[in-house]
Amino acid sequence: MKMNWAKEAWSKLTNNNKNKNNILCRRFANGAFSDHQLTRDFLVKLWVADTKITNPKNQIRSRRFVRHHQGAADEAKRVLKQPPITQSALSNPKSLQEAKVAPLLARSNLLITRDIEWANLVFGFEQENRYAIVDVCYPQSPVGFIREQSSIIARQLLRTRRPFVAQITDAMGSELFTVRRPIWWITSSIYAEIDGKEIGVVHRRWHLWRRIYDLYLGNKQFAVVENPGFWNWTFTMKDINGEVLAQVDRDWRGFGFEILTDAGQYVIRFGSSDPSSKIGLASAIEDLEVSRPLTLAERAVAVALAISLDNDYFSRHGGWGLPFMAVGE
Repeated sequence: MKMNWAKEAWSKLTNNNKNKNNILCRRFANGAFSDHQLTRDFLVKLWVADTKITNPKNQIRSRRFVRHHQGAADEAKRVLKQPPITQSALSNPKSLQEAKVAPLLARSNLLITRDIEWANLVFGFEQENRYAIVDVCYPQSPVGFIREQSSIIARQLLRTRRPFVAQITDAMGSELFTVRRPIWWITSSIYAEIDGKEIGVVHRRWHLWRRIYDLYLGNKQFAVVENPGFWNWTFTMKDINGEVLAQVDRDWRGFGFEILTDAGQYVIRFGSSDPSSKIGLASAIEDLEVSRPLTLAERAVAVALAISLDNDYFSRHGGWGLPFMAVGE
């Protein structure tokens, strides 16, 4: 009787072990786990991993993570897509330098907006200037960016007279050209460079209240700006015959923006755009009538002019003050 009981117990124990081995074999027979030693620590880690996978909170968190990164990827694709040009007449550049800047400058109107400098606003700490460039015909995403590079000490001591280099990039962050502004005391100058080669310069002429700039392409002057000063915020580029070539307008952004910040906004108008680009709200934009369209290299100099205007007249010199009070030096 005792022997029969012992045999039955041994038989049940053997069957249970076989079932467990079958389950383990089905779970670990494939892959790298087939030869793994099934220790107690290994089984504990496996149980913890299985718990994390089957936990509903982790599944929800994982789905949120996937949706977030998919949304970020879609947003990146949307931003990185360069809007089409709006002046097809400039789609065939004459040199490699012009071909490099064509995706940004072959446009009828460029809106340049300066970022708010919170450290300057709160603490009076001068920061590097940053700008976003938008084609007004395609305002959904920027077509380029401008970022200053300068010494932190020079920014605090010299303020608007500091030397700096600014990189102008397209929407993807690829550098197109740079502008270089040396230190100045009486009159300022700013140079436009493509691939390290100087292509043009903007020289400011001193006047008690008028704002006068001479624009050069190489050694040849192609335009002049003669602004009457005071509250006139329109800077028209004219040739030697007084014909209009382009225009830089400084927009009023509201009382709070103008009093408290340096976040200025400028529109560079190069002439008429293609009819195909005037869709939606862009159809209400009035084109500037020009005697001739500027070349792409001349437009790079015009962008340098807008940056120089922002630093010469529309940047506060520290503390509180109206930007239009700086009418002369």
